[in-house]
Amino acid sequence: MPEAAVPYPSLQPAALPRLIGAVAARYAGASRHTRHYVGTKLRRDPATEAILTLAVELGGFGTVADLGCGRGQLALLLLLAGGADSVLGMDRNGPALAEAQAAAEGLPARFTAADLATAPLPDCDTLLLVDVLYQLPLAAQRALLDRMVAAARRRIVIRAFDPDLGWRSRCGFVMEWLNRAGRGDLRRAAIEPMKLPALRAVLEQAGFRVSITPCWGGMPLPNVLLLAEKGSA
Repeated sequence: MPEAAVPYPSLQPAALPRLIGAVAARYAGASRHTRHYVGTKLRRDPATEAILTLAVELGGFGTVADLGCGRGQLALLLLLAGGADSVLGMDRNGPALAEAQAAAEGLPARFTAADLATAPLPDCDTLLLVDVLYQLPLAAQRALLDRMVAAARRRIVIRAFDPDLGWRSRCGFVMEWLNRAGRGDLRRAAIEPMKLPALRAVLEQAGFRVSITPCWGGMPLPNVLLLAEKGSA
């Protein structure tokens, strides 16, 4: 029987490994690649602890829309930790969504196929966008942000690619090119991350307070975590 959600009021040293193990166990029926990917991604990606810690500090994310959710492991981690009340995951990868839905048995989670460049977004407390925005052409990035500020009732959380961090940004561009080459995906649009001042301006003009912190851990990458909350300072 899959483990039910257990609220964690704070992240004790042993809590995160236990949570990751509980999430990974839910993918026991998935493909071998997915079984390896889920646990490895959650353990190694600094976004895992950063986003879960943020959810704890804010008293939970409430209802969450996870845009570009992939296999859904971060959404399930939030649910098992009590960091989200419910999750709607949206992605174009049908097989990954099917594995996510199977892993979410018994949890308030739903995963649906959607093209984020055009799909309507659900009203929710928190919109989560991790490593997705820079994958889109610049015009589509702005269009998605416009739809996000209209849909998010309380906050938006983005892990973004900062193109202005010197050697870190150069490493990021190389890593993204290598990832695309490995997937045979080099015919996609050029990699054009929105500059952070422009991204911040879109959110602040829509009435959000914005804070940006590093989110690269020990990796040579230009990843930052952006929190945008509604309301005045």
